[in-house]
Amino acid sequence: MSKTRFLMIGGFLGAGKTTAIARLAQHYTNGGLRVGIVTNDQAFGLVDTHALRAQGFDVSEVPGACFCCKFNELVETAALLGVRHQPDIILTEPVGSCTDLVATVLQPLKYLFGDRYSLGPLAVLCKPDHGRKILGGGTGGFSPQAAYIFAKQLEEADVVVLNKIDRLSVTEQHELRALLTKRFPKKQILATSGVTGAGYADLIAALATDPVPKDQPLEIDYETYAAGEAALGWLNASAQFTSTANNWSLDALVVELASNFCELLSAADMEPGHVKVLASADGATAVANWVATEAPVELSVAAKTDVFAANVLVNGRVHGNPDELAELARQSIATVARRLKLDCRLADWQHFRPGAPKPVHRYTTPAG
Repeated sequence: MSKTRFLMIGGFLGAGKTTAIARLAQHYTNGGLRVGIVTNDQAFGLVDTHALRAQGFDVSEVPGACFCCKFNELVETAALLGVRHQPDIILTEPVGSCTDLVATVLQPLKYLFGDRYSLGPLAVLCKPDHGRKILGGGTGGFSPQAAYIFAKQLEEADVVVLNKIDRLSVTEQHELRALLTKRFPKKQILATSGVTGAGYADLIAALATDPVPKDQPLEIDYETYAAGEAALGWLNASAQFTSTANNWSLDALVVELASNFCELLSAADMEPGHVKVLASADGATAVANWVATEAPVELSVAAKTDVFAANVLVNGRVHGNPDELAELARQSIATVARRLKLDCRLADWQHFRPGAPKPVHRYTTPAG
């Protein structure tokens, strides 16, 4: 049996990983390849999983912790994809606050399951909104420890991908590429847009190569890493919106909810890694995103339909207290329901600070 190509697309919260994976999956599928996707989150109820499934992809999820801490579950989940249909390629999306992926995920896969998987290079997306500040010596509104994670993700990448260039001027692209080149002079650096497809021919070509073994493992301080994750508030929440009087726009609901929520978070000085709001009804899905204080709320997936009822998922990853994050989310949902004259019922709620990463494996010597 031929090996399955295992590709990991990393990057900080809000870097555009899900959009990138969807575009890559569509490219490979159009080329006649069977594609499986595995998403990952610290909690349950991930917007990304639902959004990718809504696009028709075969998606499984490893919830509850990072891939490194759930390595056995990752292997089992990937194997189940093989039971359903032997994929030619598995695309994986790690938690956006996770790093040290080569030593704790990719090298163990090569050591322990090298007969099953052919590993591609680790591609890490650079988020422009915070990259400009952090690579320039600041913290981007996060703690120094969280900014440390951002930098370490790029440091361990085989391929650094300056993403979302459709939102950057030519001058801004040059400035960010110069910052990346100065910080990581030996890295392959690409520029892409998951929205327009710009640069994807280069990314696809890079992902077809084999990773070059590194002379030294990533040097990482796990206490700083843990402190960086602990500075983040995590929210996965769900609610149901209904109306017996009039139907209403699914797109308007997610944009209104994301916009109101981001106003409350900005007023509370809580910098977002990302905020994602997904609403689904009658087979239609709408998604709105917010990824940085200076960035606008974007309708990333449009449903273009009116409904009488919808299920809503809210994922929030911000720098701040998770209890305050949850309270602001409740306020926002109540406000939007009142404005749109909808009935609302809260359902599952999880809010917490991520625990310290405890990898199942850590291989610092490259597998042969």
